[in-house]
Amino acid sequence: MSKTLVQPVGQKRLTNVAVVRLKKQGNRFEIACYKNKVLSWRSGVEKDIDEVLQSHTVYSNVSKGVLAKSKDLMKAFGSDDHTKICIDILEKGELQVAGKERESQFSNQFRDIATIIMQKTINPETQRPYTITMVERLMHEIHFAVDPHSNSKKQALDVIRELQKHFPIKRSPMRLRLTVPVQNFPSLLEKLKEWDASVVSKDESGTQMSTVCEMEPGLFRECDSHVRNMQGRLEILAVSVHAEGDTSMDHYDEHDDMALQTHKPLLPVETETKALTDPVVELSKKLQKQEISTADNTKQEGGEEKKGTKCSTCNTIVGEAKQYREHCKSDWHKHNLKRKTRKLPPISAEECSSEIDMDDSRADLKEYSF
Repeated sequence: MSKTLVQPVGQKRLTNVAVVRLKKQGNRFEIACYKNKVLSWRSGVEKDIDEVLQSHTVYSNVSKGVLAKSKDLMKAFGSDDHTKICIDILEKGELQVAGKERESQFSNQFRDIATIIMQKTINPETQRPYTITMVERLMHEIHFAVDPHSNSKKQALDVIRELQKHFPIKRSPMRLRLTVPVQNFPSLLEKLKEWDASVVSKDESGTQMSTVCEMEPGLFRECDSHVRNMQGRLEILAVSVHAEGDTSMDHYDEHDDMALQTHKPLLPVETETKALTDPVVELSKKLQKQEISTADNTKQEGGEEKKGTKCSTCNTIVGEAKQYREHCKSDWHKHNLKRKTRKLPPISAEECSSEIDMDDSRADLKEYSF
C-alpha cells in the first residue's frame, strides 16, 4: 500500500515573531506580533493594529502553528472574534522574549538600579559616593535579583536598606533651606538637633530667620510638615549632597574595598597624622628631584630650551602635538591623572610601571586566595 504524500497548502510562514501569551481558564492563548511594536502599542505610540499583529489569529502555540479551539475561546473570552481577542491578549498578555534579549533587559535594569544607588548613597567615612563598579559588586554580594515587573527606584531603595545591614553605606543627605518666624526659630533648632541634622548656615532678615541644613531624606516629609505648622517655608537646595571632588574615576575602589573589608578601630589622631605625613614628605622630595631632572632635560647642548608641549599632570615635556596625544593615552598619564584627583603628586614612568606591576600581583594573589 503506497503512502500518501501530504504537502502543506496555504501555509503562512511567520518570521521575526514576537509572541504575546495569555493564560486563561486553564488554557494558553498566543498571538504573533512584530518585534518592537508591542511596547509601542501599549505606550500609545502605535495606533494601527495591523502594524502590530502579524496575523489576526489566536494560537495555542505559535511556534508549532497550532490554532486555538473555538470552544476554548468562547469559554475564556465569551466570543470567537479573533481580532477582539487579539487586542485583549495584546493588552493583558505577557510578551515573550528570547534568552539573550531578556538577559540584556535585566542587565540594563540592573545598571539603572546601581546608578540610582550610587546617586543616593555615600561612604560615611569619606562622605563621597561609591563608584558604579563598587555598587554593582556589593549588589552581587547580597545576591540581588532584578524584578522586571517592579520599578527601578523602588528596588534601589530596597537594596540600599539591605546593603546597610552588611556594609558601611548610608543615604546621602538633602540640603534644605528652612525659613520660619524669629519666635519659632529656637524650637526649629531643637527639632533639627533631635533629627541629627547638621546646620550649615543661619541668616536673619527682618522678622524671618532662615537656616541651611543637611538631613536624612527619610525625614523630609516630617520636616516639611513641621515647618508648615510654624508658618514657615521649605526649599530644596540639593537632593543629594556629596563631598567635593571627582567621583567618575575608579580610583575610589581601592579605598572602598578597604572600608568594606576592614572594620578596625581608628588610630589616634597624632599617630595617623604622622603616618600620613611621612609618605607625603618622601613623595615631595621625589617630586622635587623629578622637577630638577626635567628642567635639566629641557635644555639642549647649546643652552636653548627644548621645544615641546608640557604635560601638567605628569610634570614633564612630552614633545609635539602627536607625541602629546600618544602620551595622554599611556598608562603613565592615566595613572597620574588618578593620583591628581586624589590630590597626590605625579610619579615618574618607572615608578608608575612598578606600581602597576604591584597592583597586578595583588590582584593575582587575591584570585588565588579564593
